[in-house]
Amino acid sequence: MVAVVIIALTAGAFGAIAWAVDKHRVLFGALLPAGTAVFAALLVWIITMAVGLGGSAATAWVPWILSMVVGGVTAWATAGFVGRNRYKHQLTRTNQILQIR
Repeated sequence: MVAVVIIALTAGAFGAIAWAVDKHRVLFGALLPAGTAVFAALLVWIITMAVGLGGSAATAWVPWILSMVVGGVTAWATAGFVGRNRYKHQLTRTNQILQIR
């Protein structure tokens, strides 16, 4: 149970950092990258534990490291994709509104 809490907190921290670093962070909430990171990290942890990678001493590190890496990558990808996409749509909409006909 401690592993799940540590992985969730680490993934949430990666999400918060990804949100804070993104230059388009005003267009989406802080919980979006953190939530997707926690979800992805815990899903990977569940899958790796179900496969049996946490059972032996030789592979016990795989669920920990892989979950944290996937959580971090998911957080950065979510913040980057959502931020750029929403900025592009907002810019297009603002130009449409301000267009003089």
